[in-house]
Amino acid sequence: MKDLVLRRALVATARMTSHRGLNRGTSGNVSVRCRGGFLVTPSGFPYDAMRPQDVVAMTLDGRATGRLAPSSEWPMHAAVYRARPEAGAVVHVHSEAATALACLRRDLPAFHYMVAAAGSTSVRCTPYATFGTEALAAAAVAALEGRRACLLGNHGQLAFGATLEKALALAVEVEGLCATYLRALSVGEPPLLSDAEMAEVIAKFATYGVARPASSARDRRRASR
Repeated sequence: MKDLVLRRALVATARMTSHRGLNRGTSGNVSVRCRGGFLVTPSGFPYDAMRPQDVVAMTLDGRATGRLAPSSEWPMHAAVYRARPEAGAVVHVHSEAATALACLRRDLPAFHYMVAAAGSTSVRCTPYATFGTEALAAAAVAALEGRRACLLGNHGQLAFGATLEKALALAVEVEGLCATYLRALSVGEPPLLSDAEMAEVIAKFATYGVARPASSARDRRRASR
């Protein structure tokens, strides 16, 4: 049952990458960690036609189970899961602004405090490597060190999170930041936040949106006096 739930969530997330404008056609791929490995979208399959049974199950060493071939980028997904135990899901998209910046081989620097959403002071861009190769997988893992997102040189972007929802949300955030950065560059080089300023933001993000511990009945009575 849990496998079916994950498959349905994966299909919904893959469709969302197209509906949110992050992918066109069959570009990009999505995966989610599961017992024994991960589930990944099939190769070259239209997201709107995808069904849970079309999703491919894989082990971290590359053994696939399913009637369809896995995404050609499965080595990159597997490498992220091996290197980052906290990664529960991976989203790879060819979103327009992030891809434009990746084609310039430029990192996304600390021009805006929300860059810290990816975990550090920048979103790195990898050198170019052919899609679906171990070289690209290794480059992505290196660029992700200390971060949850990276740009893939002349290719697109990759983001991971604890859940499919969080991985997709980060990919959306990175795309928006890249669009804003490119717009700023049309006027000039924007000033960058310092490492100290970004460290303060990262520290604040650690507790952002975290619910406070429930107060005791005695504390509530005192607060109401």
